[in-house]
Formats: sequence, structure tokens, C-alpha cells
Amino acid sequence: MSVSKPPIFLKFRSSTKFIISTVGIGLFTDLFLYGLIVPILPFILEDRVSVPSSQIQSYTSALLAAYAGASVLTSPPAGIIADRLSARQLPFLLGLVALLAATVMLHLGQTIVVLIIARVLQGVSAAVVWTIGLALLLDTVGAENLGVAIGSIFGFISIGELAAPVLGGVLYEKAGYGAVFSIAYALLGIDFVMRFLIIEKKTAKNYKADLEDDTSTRDSGAEQCEESQEPNEEDPLIGNGKQESEWKITSDPPNWVRKLPILYCLSNPRLIVAQLVAFMQATLLSTFDATIPTEAKSLFGFDPLKAGLLFAPLVVPYLIGGPIAGKLVDKYGPKPAAVLGFAWEVPALILLRIPQAGGTMQIVVFCIVVALNGVGLAAIGSPSIVEASYVCEGYFKNNKEFFGGEGPYAQLYAINSMVFSAGLTLGPLLAGSLRDSIGYGNMNAVVAAMCLVVSVLSYLYLGGKPKLLRKHSL
Repeated sequence: MSVSKPPIFLKFRSSTKFIISTVGIGLFTDLFLYGLIVPILPFILEDRVSVPSSQIQSYTSALLAAYAGASVLTSPPAGIIADRLSARQLPFLLGLVALLAATVMLHLGQTIVVLIIARVLQGVSAAVVWTIGLALLLDTVGAENLGVAIGSIFGFISIGELAAPVLGGVLYEKAGYGAVFSIAYALLGIDFVMRFLIIEKKTAKNYKADLEDDTSTRDSGAEQCEESQEPNEEDPLIGNGKQESEWKITSDPPNWVRKLPILYCLSNPRLIVAQLVAFMQATLLSTFDATIPTEAKSLFGFDPLKAGLLFAPLVVPYLIGGPIAGKLVDKYGPKPAAVLGFAWEVPALILLRIPQAGGTMQIVVFCIVVALNGVGLAAIGSPSIVEASYVCEGYFKNNKEFFGGEGPYAQLYAINSMVFSAGLTLGPLLAGSLRDSIGYGNMNAVVAAMCLVVSVLSYLYLGGKPKLLRKHSL
């Protein structure tokens, strides 16, 4: 069905670049506002709510837990609802409304109950933006182009996750609450305009407009996706050459699985390991977030502003290497990037014990080692979501009667949101506990051991069984 009068700037608003940018800004806003508020929570509790000093840590932990709990609990229903809606824009906007309400309550709230409600709303918004945003991204670029899109976005949003806590602390110290929340409101305004203007490609196709050039990427990608189901040892797309019959659901799943079909996909170990990769990625990011400022203060006596600058060596390789790694994932599959990325992190993390207290030379050494870790982060940014999308698309294309018209993608990204939130929560807790008990160097050794385990599991499961093991099993 065609509509005679298309919306203004239809081609731009439905373009792949604009949609990717909108999803990127949405994810950036979520992580940036989360990190911006965290450093000033203790001051809000003490100055505005009059919490006794002895209880500030416990209340701060409770507020952090409220965010994580709300995100985990909201993600599954957000995914289920999104998969049943014909368009993603409305829930995407509603998620931002929840974040705006949370920001206003954190800015003006005078009681602990209001602050807890605000953090719950932040968690709800996070669940919606990650679930809907990633599903919208897949709708736009297709599984075969998802790697480079995710690599580009994750390199960008890492700035929000890593640098916002330091920026929040600096702004509060120099200019007070008003400066902190002014940035928050400005970013929310930009995010709202972009989400409001977006037109999904499937909606744009209903209008009489010349969209062929822009939609060709998605459409040709779908054709490639269909062709990729032919067994091909060199093709990293759906199933990595896996036969169609192996994706076919032959048994009759119980009713409770039919109501939540993503549960059947989770029986595939490839999907489980893909989620483990996401969990470890988030754990690494939040570990650096929690420990770089404190270690910089301990070793070099840095104030919050100088400590914030130390994130540059971590973020720059991520920004540059993320899109490159994403292209390689699209070309060769998720296995090489995940295996090599986590393996790279093992020595890079261990090397963080080398810098000692001192002057310029020690600061340079610290920056170099931090930059090496940024290279590893760039490699592991996209394999999880790309692999998970491959698995779900393999099942969906061969069992459309089971999964319905839209597939289980929003449910998949809801699970990814839950796992990523869990990693962001665990990272600071694990890092803080280990750093206090066994020291910074040994803490990084433990995290390095975790990366090694994930690297091995990625080799065994991502993209299917390794060629070497397949040959031995013949």
C-alpha cells in the first residue's frame, strides 16, 4: 500500500546512516547518563537526603542494585512486546521518556524513595533502549552487515561508559549539580529529536519515494543471507556452512517455549557462549571504569580531571579499531576476533602491574599498557551480538512457522541487555573487592584468567566447531 504524500525528508530520516546514528546516540545517552550520575550519588545522599555518613555506602549500593535489577527484570518483557509490535519507534521513544523522568527525579528528588524510583526508571530505560535499539539496527543493516555497525557504535558509546563518571565528578567539583544535569538534559534533547525523526525502513517502503539506493544494502544483504545457507567452508554467515536441516526444529517444543521462542535458541551452545562474550566485555569495560581513576590517584596523585585524560589511550584504539574489527567479523565470522581479542587481553592486563609510582616516564608506561588493552577491547566489541544474530537468524529462516513473522530478535537483545547489565554491575564489585584484598596487579591477573577461559570457549563454540576438531571427528 502506498501513501501519496510522504513525510518531509523521508529519504534522510529513513537512511541507514541516520538510523545507525540514532541507535548509537540512544545507547551512548544511556551509558553516559548512567556514568555521569554515579560519582555524585554519595553527595546527593549526604547533602540533599541527609543520609548519615555511616550509611552512604549501603544506600549507594542499593541505588546501583535498583538500576541493575530493573534492567534485568524489564528486558524480557521489553523483548517480547517489541517482537509483537509492527514498528520499533514508539517503544524506543517511551524508553527515553522513562530516562527523562529518572533524570528529573535525580535532579530534584529530596527523599530516598524518589531516588530509588529514579534509578528503577533508569534501569527500565536501559532495558528498552538496548533491546529495541539493537533490534532496530538488525532490521536496518541485516545480520551480514551487523559486525561493522556494532563495531562502530561500540567504539563510540565506550566514551560514554568510560569517561562519564570522571566528567560527572569534575563538573560537580567545579560547578555543582546544575552543570552535571545541564549536560544530561542537553543530551536527552538531542536524543529525543533523533528518535522522533527516525523512520524505519519497512515504514518508508510504504511511501512513494526513491529509496532504492539506500535500501539496497539491506535488501542485497538479505539475498546474501539466503545464499549463505549453502554449505561453504569460507562463508562466516549463518551457521558457517551449517546445513539447513541442522537448523530445523524437528521436535515439538512445549507451550511455554512456544510463548518465548528465544528459549529454544538458547539450547544452542553457540548462543550461550556469545552471551558469555558480552558479559565479559561489559565486565572489562566496567573494571577499567572503576580502577583507572583510583590507580592514577594512587600512583601519580592525579585529580579527577587528569585521571579522566587517562581514558584517552583506552578509548582511541577502541574508536579506531572497532569498525575495522567489525568489518573483519562480517568477512571472517566472530570466532577469530573473539579468540584473538580475549587472548590479547591476557598479557595486556598482566602488564598493568608494571607501572609504578613515579613521574613522567611511569605515566607514559601506564598509558602505553592501557592503550594495549584498548586494542583488545576493539576486537571483542562486535562478536557477541553478531554471533547471536547468526544463530537466531539460522533458526528463524528455517522455522518461520514457529517464530512468527518478525523472529525472536528483540527477545535476543533483551537477553543481551540483561547479560551486559550484569557485567557492568559485576565489574566494579569484582574489581573493588580484588583490588582491596590482593592488590591491583593480582586483580588484573584474575581478570586475565577469565579472559583466557572466554577465549578458549570462543574457539570451541563461536561459529560452530573449529575446522581442526571437525576433521578429527570425521
